Amino acid sequence: MNMIIKVEISEETWARMLTGKRVEGTLGYDTWTGSKTFRMFHRLSRLKPHDELVRKLPWGWVKRSKMRWKTYISVSRDLPLDEVMANMEHDHELAKEAIVDQAIIDNV
Repeated sequence: MNMIIKVEISEETWARMLTGKRVEGTLGYDTWTGSKTFRMFHRLSRLKPHDELVRKLPWGWVKRSKMRWKTYISVSRDLPLDEVMANMEHDHELAKEAIVDQAIIDNV
């Protein structure tokens, strides 16, 4: 037994379906009119602001976002351990200086 169900959809939804895109929404039934309707979800993409580069370091960078300071240090594994530690310590000191400098600039 086959059943045919007629559903009202908007032209925007139909155009999206014709292009082969997925359409998410809700299917409803109006008891007063006896009609079935489909309402497409209009989801907004959330634009996340990019982090601002404060300073480029020899082995990484310092960035700031809306809520946090971010530091990144990447050192080659081919270096001896004492050089790795020295490079990381040096970049850490440079990162602290960059944060202090930026805080001074922001307060001026």
